[in-house]
Formats: sequence, C-alpha cells, structure tokens
Amino acid sequence: MAMSIESRRVIELRLEQLHKAMASSDVLKDPRKYADLSREYKKLEALISRFREYDRIENEIAGAKELMLSQESELREVAEKEYNVLRDRLQAISDEIEDMSNPDYDEFQKNCIIEIRAGTGGDEASLFAADLFRMYQKFVEAHRFKAEILSSHASDIGGYKEIIFLISGTNAYRLLRFEKGVHRVQRIPKTEAGGRIHTSTATVAVLPEVEETQLAIDPNDLRVDTFRAGGHGGQNVNKVSSAVRLTHLPTGMVVVCQDERSQHKNREKAMKILRARLAEAEQQKRDAEIHEQRQKQVGTGDRSEKVRTYNFPQNRITDHRIGLTLYKLDSIMDGELDEVIDELEKHERSGQHSK
Repeated sequence: MAMSIESRRVIELRLEQLHKAMASSDVLKDPRKYADLSREYKKLEALISRFREYDRIENEIAGAKELMLSQESELREVAEKEYNVLRDRLQAISDEIEDMSNPDYDEFQKNCIIEIRAGTGGDEASLFAADLFRMYQKFVEAHRFKAEILSSHASDIGGYKEIIFLISGTNAYRLLRFEKGVHRVQRIPKTEAGGRIHTSTATVAVLPEVEETQLAIDPNDLRVDTFRAGGHGGQNVNKVSSAVRLTHLPTGMVVVCQDERSQHKNREKAMKILRARLAEAEQQKRDAEIHEQRQKQVGTGDRSEKVRTYNFPQNRITDHRIGLTLYKLDSIMDGELDEVIDELEKHERSGQHSK
C-alpha cells in the first residue's frame, strides 16, 4: 500500500503550490476558488499524514516480528499481541487511504440533508416516518453530530407526512448515504384495534449539503413568496408572513419552509434544501448524458427501491441490498445503526475490489 517517494513528492509539491495560491490576492477575492483550493489542500494534507502513519506502523510491525522470534515466551506473547493490534491498525489506515482515493471522497465528508416522507399506509406511515426520524436523531447523538430541522409537516396523530433535516458533522454523508430508498415496516399499528399486522412505507432521500460557494443560484431565477405559517410555532405564528416558498423558475422546483418564526431563517433553510436538490438533479442529468449511473454494489439508492424492512413482531430488520438480517430491531430503532452501515460499506468495498 506504500506510495512511491516520487508520488508523495508530487503531492507535497502540490501542497506547496496550494499554500501559495491560497495566500494570493486574486484567490482571496474569490470565495468559491478559495473554498475549492482549501478543500483540496486539506484532503492532500490528510492523505500525506495517513501515508506517514502507514510507514510508521509498518516499521513497528517489523520490530514486533523480530521480537516474536525471541527465545523468551513472555516476550513472544507480548510481541504477538502487539503485532495483531498493529496489523489491524494498518488495515484500517489502508482502508482510509482507499476511501480518500475514492472520487466521491470530498462528497462523503459533507454534512447531509435527509428528507423523510410518509408513503403507503396512511396514518401508520406517518408514525413510521416519525420513528425513522427518531432513529436518526439517536444515531446523530451517538456520533456527536448535530441535527437541525429544516422543514416539517406533521400529521394529525403525531407523525410526520414529511420532515427534512440537516445533519452536520464530518463524514455525515458517508455514513448515511445508504439510507436513501424505500423503508418498509411490518407491525400492529397503534390505531388498529383488531391486532392485525400492517405493512407501511416511508421514503428516505439523503443529499450531501451544497455550500453557497459551490453552487450559485441567480436571484433572477427565483420567485420568493411569503405567507402566514400554519401549524406549531406559538401564538405569533399566524400574525406575520414568516413562511417562505421558493420557486426555481428554470426547473420548476419548489421548496417551502415555515417552521421558524423568522422569515429570514425560513428562507435560509429553504435555500439549503434547494441547493442540495439542484445539485442532485444536475448530477443525475450528467449521469444520463454519459449513460452511466453511479450505481454501487449495494444498489442505486433510487427512491423507488425498497432497501430495508423493519419487522416489529419478530424484532427483525432486513437490508435487502446485501441480504443482511439482524434480530435486534429494538436497538437499531434506538440509533444503533453502525453494524448495518459497516456491513454495507464492506459489501461496497468488496465489490470495488472485484472490478
């Protein structure tokens, strides 16, 4: 896995070039250019750091192997334990280097916007959407990320017809990108007196957050409408026109935000959603033009694709893309998604290796 001295020197020279460029007056006057160079600099700096650590651990492994040949049994035992720890660490760094070499690496590092919408199943579908939101909230807390609701549309019985939220934290999109698709639940609804098991669905979309410097939207392409918000928000919610509806005229894309009392905050949140959706639409357009979809081994992530089933009577969760079944639905609904995510990433990585 070690990189040649020549290749590393190329990266180091590029870092020097980037450092000088970022200090130039021309780049400092251009926020988008500065942001692009800064992202490249951080990535290459981290890559060089990983390779140096890889070399250091390789040297430590060589030392441990020598000690494993010792005549003293206690010393050999200690060396074997150290060797196993170092070997696992070396593999982890190798995986990190491979991830950083992935063309999607920069995208993986981003915050992400998750949109959950109730599907088939009426009221039960809206309750399931709320359960999924709670599951992701628990996951966010465990990883010390931050979740911020951008827009929501509650149902009459305490669920969500739709909820859109931003998850902020390094690697947020990488960890949650597999969640996109149709999620199916099988359980006895609280609203069902007869005790029959119902099947309902919710649709999850996961979009990498797009910064303003990465995608500029011409103000002339936007129609902005304000109106009085409905729903929760207190006594003042309907007294001022705080709700915002953005219409992107070239595409007809519409985003509505009304959760905040401030019109400015609602507009800011609506712009985050709009930028993410426009970027996704542009990527899909590019994919169609070159007749190749960015399909991973775990599936396309298309919103019409059933990705997972949550069976409450059996405490079972099944991810259909990789045939993974776990009988620990209760803990997974409490946000313990890491085992599922790890298996999806392993499957994706093994598929890339086989190409």
